[in-house]
Amino acid sequence: MPNPARTPARTRGRQVNAVQALALLLSFVLVAGIGGVLAAGLALPGVAIANAVTNMSVTAFDDLPTELKQSPLPQKSRILASDGTTLATFYDQDRVVVPLDQIAEIMQKAVIATEDRRFYQHAGVDVMGMFRAAARNALHVSQEGASTLTQQYVKNVLIDAALNEDTEEAKLAAIEEARADEGTEGLARKLREAKLAITLEKTMSKNEILEKYLNIAAFGTNVYGVEAASQRYFGMRASKLNYLQAATIAGITKSPSYWDPLKYPKRVEKRRNTVLSLMLREGYITEKEFKEGKKTPIEDTLNPQSAKLGCMSAGETVPGSGFFCDYVTKVIANDPAFGETAKERRHLLLTGGLTIWTTLDKDMQADADKEVKAGIPVDDSSGIGTAMVVVEPGTGQIKAMAQNRVYNNTLEHGDRETAVNFTADNAFGSASGFPPGSTFKPFTLLQWLKEGHSLYEVLNATKMSYNLSEFKASCTNLTGTWDFNNAEGGKGVMTVLQGTMNSVNSAYVAMASKVDLCGIFTGAAELGVVKAGGLAGDGQIDPLPANVLGSQSVSPLTMASAFATFAADGKYCKPIAVLKVTKSDGKELEVPSAGCSQKIDQNIAKTMNYALSNVWKGTAKGVKQPGFAAAGKTGTTSQNEHTWFVGYTPKLSAAVWVGHTDGMKSMHGLTINGNYYGGYGGGPWGSSIAAPTWVRFMEDALGDQDNPSFDEPPAKYIYGEKISVPWVVGQTEDEARRTLASHGFQVVVSSERIESDVPEGRVARQDPSGSATAGSVITLTLSSGKKDRDPCEVNPDHPACQGDQPGPPGRDRGGRDDAAVKP
Repeated sequence: MPNPARTPARTRGRQVNAVQALALLLSFVLVAGIGGVLAAGLALPGVAIANAVTNMSVTAFDDLPTELKQSPLPQKSRILASDGTTLATFYDQDRVVVPLDQIAEIMQKAVIATEDRRFYQHAGVDVMGMFRAAARNALHVSQEGASTLTQQYVKNVLIDAALNEDTEEAKLAAIEEARADEGTEGLARKLREAKLAITLEKTMSKNEILEKYLNIAAFGTNVYGVEAASQRYFGMRASKLNYLQAATIAGITKSPSYWDPLKYPKRVEKRRNTVLSLMLREGYITEKEFKEGKKTPIEDTLNPQSAKLGCMSAGETVPGSGFFCDYVTKVIANDPAFGETAKERRHLLLTGGLTIWTTLDKDMQADADKEVKAGIPVDDSSGIGTAMVVVEPGTGQIKAMAQNRVYNNTLEHGDRETAVNFTADNAFGSASGFPPGSTFKPFTLLQWLKEGHSLYEVLNATKMSYNLSEFKASCTNLTGTWDFNNAEGGKGVMTVLQGTMNSVNSAYVAMASKVDLCGIFTGAAELGVVKAGGLAGDGQIDPLPANVLGSQSVSPLTMASAFATFAADGKYCKPIAVLKVTKSDGKELEVPSAGCSQKIDQNIAKTMNYALSNVWKGTAKGVKQPGFAAAGKTGTTSQNEHTWFVGYTPKLSAAVWVGHTDGMKSMHGLTINGNYYGGYGGGPWGSSIAAPTWVRFMEDALGDQDNPSFDEPPAKYIYGEKISVPWVVGQTEDEARRTLASHGFQVVVSSERIESDVPEGRVARQDPSGSATAGSVITLTLSSGKKDRDPCEVNPDHPACQGDQPGPPGRDRGGRDDAAVKP
């Protein structure tokens, strides 16, 4: 059903036939001729109309509306970069509403001369014009125009209201009623417009009516109002138009598509000259201007501007920014702040005259676009995709989004053209994310530090198979077994810091087995890292050990935002793309907030920065390190299907992804941007394309700035609490295990056997021995029993073996302390 609130008053009385409608119109003209237009508009309802002539009640005219419902005009919306550069415009009708004093006077006069020369004399209707129209209709001759500017304004308001009907059926019926030209419907429309025009002239000044007409009328194909027309055809404001340009625009309204100056310049030149003659007749231009104007080719006056409609035009202004622009439109479409329903929010974008100030830094966007496409060109034969998103720590502002594809949101696009935003999750980019691989490991490190562990705690990273019951999971029950491999780095006994910089899977699984597994994924979700939606599903990452290694898909944007939290010393901000939105009247709308809050203890965040800064000594040691403080993590999925680098400085955080865009297919064996990834070197890895792209961008964006360093964390977060290690040399393996376990240590027994005076099978050496970080692994080496040896030869660094200190009971010397040795 049509929405009554949106539907202007229409004829609600009984239907009349053509003879009756004509008689009513003639009655109106007669009364107007005798007593004036205003008298006709007011008196006609009380005029007795002979039943012999019309056979209708005087209430027929009474039923015609007297009040015109005027809604705000649809205006185009603009998306701007942070510096005010226009990225794109959106509209159903290309219109910019301006007051009359911002429209050149000659433009006003050109329209009056063309459309309604007696505009300032009549009271809303042209009586003689209406009489001629009535007579021609009675003779079954096609009607001619007789509408004043006031009536034309009324007609445009009725058409605009019809476009807002709730159903297509109601919309078409209302438009047909508003545009009817012939027969009973045409006469009814004339009467309705006449009565509304008379009423309007009683409540509005002539200049107010002229201003509204000049803003509502069509001046070309989907060009509405003289301001939009002036910018479209001449590249200037309507206030600057000269008489030739004004004559061109004024001639269009008769038939906006037929008189389009960009499509039919020769045809329109003749029309312009006709308007010039009308302007001369009214004394608005001189004879000299008229003659010179007629001689001027219309092409010499035009300066056409392309209609930058939608995000496909954004890249012309800022390279590769179409994907960011598209992200912004989805922010508007998804957020209830812009309307209760998706339909209302879209309507607001297309008609609300919004000015949308965004977070996009156009220089950073240009750098990101350049470096992403330098890593893998758009037309690379491999077809591999790559994308980057950049976020500012402490604010959540998205500064750039780039990918090696051309933005195209139409059904007709090439294979390297798409509207899918690889950096965003499904709700904002139509993608479903990608498995992050080892870039997910920092969330295990985060939980590790939260539970009181340190970076120099020693791990047993030898296990490659686990019973799932070995994992502590407060939110679920796990059963079964799980086997995995190390894709990067080796295995063995190592510190957490070594396991991090070398991205050792077995080290991180060992860490995950000693903390609350559910806490890892809850901690990630608190920093915005959840499943990417769509094919990836929604909600928190599933609490499974395999997901510690980055198996479930997430979006690059959520990863960049989470790592930005580390850079901001634990303050998390939801990613935002919109800074401010104003309506055409200047009123600000509420926009989505970053909601920044402290999610991680500052000292833990500083420790994360310390640990991840070592990536340049580990998996990214072959990548050129930036000339300023930077931290990050490489990532490669199990069969090289996807590779990542997520990194940050105190100023910027960015995620770079590389992979197939259409599923889990290995990149191994491909030639990408001229480099073959196969054979001995293998790959590609996170350090192959993603990390170098990240470094190039950061040097472009920050290389000439003052870049601060990360703050140092307290020593206890790095080295942990040092406690004495019980002396177990000489004990049996079982005795040593029980002794060390009772003090909170883990035990690994070396496969090596050494000659010792300790009986065969007993502990001949322990490493470390004097003191170690709480919870560390103590490596035991058993005796082969072949030679009597002084224990201090086996463990010369033990404190008991130094100087004149007494040795362990029954021994002269001890072992060494490896706890303070940095990797």
